[in-house]
Amino acid sequence: MNTLNVTFFIVAPISLGYSIGQRQEGFEEMSNSKTLTRICASAFAIACTAQMALAQDTPLSADEITDAFNKQKTRGLVIVPSDQQSTAAQDSSTTVAATPTEYQAVAREDQVNIQVQFDFASAALREDQKPKLAALCQAMQSVDVSVFQIIGHTDSSGPADYNQNLSLLRAKEVKRHLVSDCGIADQRLEAIGVGESEPYNADNPRADENRRVEFQALG
Repeated sequence: MNTLNVTFFIVAPISLGYSIGQRQEGFEEMSNSKTLTRICASAFAIACTAQMALAQDTPLSADEITDAFNKQKTRGLVIVPSDQQSTAAQDSSTTVAATPTEYQAVAREDQVNIQVQFDFASAALREDQKPKLAALCQAMQSVDVSVFQIIGHTDSSGPADYNQNLSLLRAKEVKRHLVSDCGIADQRLEAIGVGESEPYNADNPRADENRRVEFQALG
């Protein structure tokens, strides 16, 4: 009887200790698994953002821009009313028409976006940014498109009304450059601003790639 009691008390603590150790190891594995999952999710998000930014930083060639314009025109995503075209043709200034065509989003893979950098709170086109528009100029001169839309975009930093106005002023400045330095007829260009309302990277409204100038072939 004493032998049984001794054996029982020796075996039971060992078994209990083993069970607790297993539980602790299980909790640690679960915790490590959750941590690893969070790390992987964060890494994936960073990789996606980096890939998106890289795609934006890679300049399009004149041929690629021409192909994009032709695809936009073929899909007929934007229609310019005939009365608006005649009004634009009579206006030789670089100002925007009183009632510009509304912005209609193009599939992201078919967009022509150029990240023209402006100084803080400025709409003046910097000299070091003009070469970014060279391929665009070449494509516009050669492609059979009657009207192009120049769309200014901003990120979500600052008040929405301010961003709206700033994006319009920057689109007008790019239009002025294309008319004066590239030789594109004024009536072929329409400048509008959409501010922060159409981000390229909707997951991060303040991302650099959202500050851009987009170009569409209207017809």
